[in-house]
Amino acid sequence: MVTSQREVEEVMLELLPEQGGWNEDAYLWVTDHSTRLIEFSDGYLEVLPMPTDEHQLLLKVLVRLFDRVVDSLGGMLLFAPLRLRLRDGKIREPDMLVLLDARDPRRQNRYWVGADLVLEVVSIDRPERDLIEKRREYEQAGIAEYWIVNPLNRTITVLILRDGAYAEHGVFARGTVATSVLLPAVAIPVSDLFVAA
Repeated sequence: MVTSQREVEEVMLELLPEQGGWNEDAYLWVTDHSTRLIEFSDGYLEVLPMPTDEHQLLLKVLVRLFDRVVDSLGGMLLFAPLRLRLRDGKIREPDMLVLLDARDPRRQNRYWVGADLVLEVVSIDRPERDLIEKRREYEQAGIAEYWIVNPLNRTITVLILRDGAYAEHGVFARGTVATSVLLPAVAIPVSDLFVAA
């Protein structure tokens, strides 16, 4: 018996939990068997948009610049897709994740359970996800440094965790150099980054 794609989709929809009813195990199973970027938030799945050419070029340049520094310090840098578990019921897939020590026990095979630095390139479909929601979530998870690379206004915001809350290390715009507190050797000319992409 030949089954149409629509019939397969209907059966799958009947088997899968409704939004709000997902658990972490079901989420992990789906993401283990998917090529899409999917995040998990308290019972809900959020399918992320396919990255654009500009998004990927920005990330490529940034990974190259950061990786040299991180590697020289004995750290570990990886990039999406890789799951980052922030707490029970909350798993994100940052564009870039850094641990200062490659042997850090938070680095696990299926997903990391923390990071020292994360970076997000703002998605044009829903900028508030990266600018507001993830800022709050990474702060609550104790991520020491959060970089927000925003192609919409061509800025890089670097946030540092101080006394449990993010403070701006800087909002770096055209003609300035974005710097890291955790990785002092990282210095990224903002204009050059956006021209490269």
